[in-house]
Amino acid sequence: MSLLELAGVRAAYNGITVLHGVDLSVAAGQVVALLGPNGAGKTTVLKVASGVHPPSGGRLLLGGRDATGIRPGDLARAGVCLVPEGRGVFPNLSVRDNLLMMTFTGRTREEIEESAYARFPVLGRRRTQHAGTLSGGEQQMLALARGLATDPAVLLLDELSMGLAPLVVAELYERVAGIARQGVAVLVVEQFATAVLKIADHAAVLVRGRVQWQGHPDSSLHAELSSYYLGSAT
Repeated sequence: MSLLELAGVRAAYNGITVLHGVDLSVAAGQVVALLGPNGAGKTTVLKVASGVHPPSGGRLLLGGRDATGIRPGDLARAGVCLVPEGRGVFPNLSVRDNLLMMTFTGRTREEIEESAYARFPVLGRRRTQHAGTLSGGEQQMLALARGLATDPAVLLLDELSMGLAPLVVAELYERVAGIARQGVAVLVVEQFATAVLKIADHAAVLVRGRVQWQGHPDSSLHAELSSYYLGSAT
């Protein structure tokens, strides 16, 4: 069974429809890559999936149950975690204090830190350092560690690679693959396909608010991507 499913989802801003009947599902232990050019509606898919933006049509299903219209806080408590674009760490706080904020989940500071430093040892070495002085990759690791402190069943990632060197991106996505292997359903939005397709089990290409292609990310997808991104595919 899919942990997360969007069924015929439509969404709009100020009366202008940006998603036109999106069908997408993510199973436990699966990494699904949502690809597409700028303005395709990828981030809106994540906003609908996390409850941040209400759909104007269709349904959001969580573990097979209708979760359409549920508030973001309630979806988060049900196991949906969104790590938005831009990292969003608190730059003037230490790594430890950034993690401390996640004790609202009911886990102790010690539990959260132990989990974070086990996944990302560099954060343990930087624990007293201000987050704003970390490298871009380390800040992204901190953002991931904070999200994972909620012990999510569904992890939503928006443009994990933005502004990072390819080697750092490859390392981050290896960590994401490891998270999926623990049974988490992972939906990743990426503009740069090569960054995520090495670990993805399934891929979908969103163009102008519609899923134009989805399936296993094999060589046929790589051949098609340039036409989708350049707008020549129909």
